[in-house]
Amino acid sequence: MVNYLHNLRKRRRQRLTQQHKVSADQRVAVIGLGRFGFSLANELMHRGWDVLGIDADARLVQKYSDVLTHVAVADSTDPEVLNQLGVNEFSSAVVGIGSSIEASILISSNLLEAGVPNIWAKAISRQHGQILERLGVHHVVLPEHEMGERVAHLVTGRMLDFIEFDDDYALVKTVAPQAATGRPLGESQVRSRYGITVVGIKRPGEDFTYATAETVVEKGDIIVVTGKTQAVETFTELS
Repeated sequence: MVNYLHNLRKRRRQRLTQQHKVSADQRVAVIGLGRFGFSLANELMHRGWDVLGIDADARLVQKYSDVLTHVAVADSTDPEVLNQLGVNEFSSAVVGIGSSIEASILISSNLLEAGVPNIWAKAISRQHGQILERLGVHHVVLPEHEMGERVAHLVTGRMLDFIEFDDDYALVKTVAPQAATGRPLGESQVRSRYGITVVGIKRPGEDFTYATAETVVEKGDIIVVTGKTQAVETFTELS
């Protein structure tokens, strides 16, 4: 095992030298190569990042060996294994394991102990997420829950897209309601009346552009608005 890990690290350094130089800020270890972990790792690869994929399942590692920069079959609940893989040298790590809460917590603890400066972890429930946050994980992701909330907003309203932030702010793409059309935004006073800000506008056949106080929104325009979640929801439901 030790020789295998040593050779893996050696090959990783050689491939970096031969292929391209990646800054320390563009290296990430993705632990757990299930659907979430691999999808994220693959997207980071497309963005030019150096990705080390780790999983205890040899079949998954073999499957993605030609896709990711580096892969390793390893038990990431063992802190010594992570150390031998050099995970502590990476600027970011993602714990994509959702099948075992215990493994997720152990791995996250190991990464924190190793001093990885930017740790993301997938949670499969609110309770799981709260435990990870208490441990000190920097970013907790609840993909199923967050996607469910997002789709619910799209299904029940006139929103075309919806993103909510931790501090109860949202960014929404919607068809402009009549209350915002026909006059410059500065005159329609949507900010003072509804507590939202129109930040972008798209007219049919044209590209998105920034909105200003002089921008006149017409019927059928697509607009991007931001504000408190409740205010944004109320605004998009206006006729």
